Amino acid sequence: MAANNRRMSGKKGAQVGSGGQRRKGLEGKGPTPPAEMRKKHKKNRIATAKAKQAARRPAPRGRGGKGTSEMVVGRNPVVEALREGVPASTLYVQQFIDNDERVREALQLAADRGGINLMEAPRPELDRMTNGLNHQGLVLQVPPYEYAHPEDLAAAAYDEGADPLIVALDGVTDPRNLGAVVRSVSAFGGHGVVVPERRAAGMTAGAWKTSAGTAARTPVARATNLTRALESYKKAGLVVVGLAADGEAELGDLQALEGPVVIVVGSEGKGLSRLVGETCDYRVRIPMPGGAESLNAGVAAGIVLYEAARRRA
Repeated sequence: MAANNRRMSGKKGAQVGSGGQRRKGLEGKGPTPPAEMRKKHKKNRIATAKAKQAARRPAPRGRGGKGTSEMVVGRNPVVEALREGVPASTLYVQQFIDNDERVREALQLAADRGGINLMEAPRPELDRMTNGLNHQGLVLQVPPYEYAHPEDLAAAAYDEGADPLIVALDGVTDPRNLGAVVRSVSAFGGHGVVVPERRAAGMTAGAWKTSAGTAARTPVARATNLTRALESYKKAGLVVVGLAADGEAELGDLQALEGPVVIVVGSEGKGLSRLVGETCDYRVRIPMPGGAESLNAGVAAGIVLYEAARRRA
């Protein structure tokens, strides 16, 4: 009998009177994570190795028509970028990360979109990739933006049988303003936006988010020299209209909006630069009965684009 009791005491399982201490072990743990995130899986080892290699590579520098790659860091920013359709090539997830709601949503959004690599990486690798920023275990890599050439915007409009309607930004450094302008250009039937290559906002993740997805169908061109780009437009038959608080003409009197035109918007504080202002065929002011000194680039561009669309309808 004693021997039988010894055999019984060696059996596995919860003991009588355990108080349900093993109850948590019976609870569901959610969906099975992708193979890339399962420890000891072959794909996990490959993904970890790739993450280490990517962390050691310097970010590519913009050449020609390309911008530079960008990292979106932090759980909320990554989820918001994925929700807004910001282009992404890789989602890096920290090993042994706490699997909260935002992490699960980020993984689900990346999987649903397709074309986004999922890579698990140790925390030191993510710290190195983000230069020590508080990434909270999630890092989204945004690939370099493919800029168009300024001449392509006018050529595409003529191919459609339409008069070009283009917005050029002079000294606008806030990506959110660029995103807002792209959104307005798309809403009012414009053919693209031109930005200078230097000292200007580019198509970053912030600009993509503000554009509310319209950046996917509205081209942004980058000019090495904005003044020369505007002069080329003039030679091609486009009228260059600059917005200025002290402009000689008023927006409502400008007939040029009915034909091929480039609308140049300066920064909120400094306005148009001297050379760009001298290149414009017209310097136009927006009447503001309320007495505001200036409007930000996104609002100013939206007003003029609406007026142009109204006249062309």
